[in-house]
Amino acid sequence: MHQYQHEIEIATKRQGLFEFTREVIDIVRDAAVTEGLVTIYCRHTSCSLLINENADPDVRHDLEAFMKRLVPDGDPTFIHTLEGPDDMSAHIKTALTSTSLSIPIADGKMLLGTWQGIYLFEHRTSQHRREVVVQVMGA
Repeated sequence: MHQYQHEIEIATKRQGLFEFTREVIDIVRDAAVTEGLVTIYCRHTSCSLLINENADPDVRHDLEAFMKRLVPDGDPTFIHTLEGPDDMSAHIKTALTSTSLSIPIADGKMLLGTWQGIYLFEHRTSQHRREVVVQVMGA
């Protein structure tokens, strides 16, 4: 079994979805694995990862708007506000989503669906540099 690991840094400027499918495709190609699994892991507690449609930008807009309504920044019931009004809401949004993804690889390519893209979901309002680890394992 072959293993290959690479880290991606994603610069975010605001809350929202940032696609990085192309970067993961390149890492899988560089790993030279024909069949296996790629695991993508986010090393933060106030952003998350997800797979969703990458064809129509309205999907991203609607997901972002829904999450803002579901867990609004500045909720007065939150105690943990050390880093501002988006602090605890960002942690809750991360808890509701995921910090890791697993995608099978066949014939040297990720088995993503036609319209699927890989996204970092930034839950903080200010800009950040996010670290994402991509681990490829297979033969």
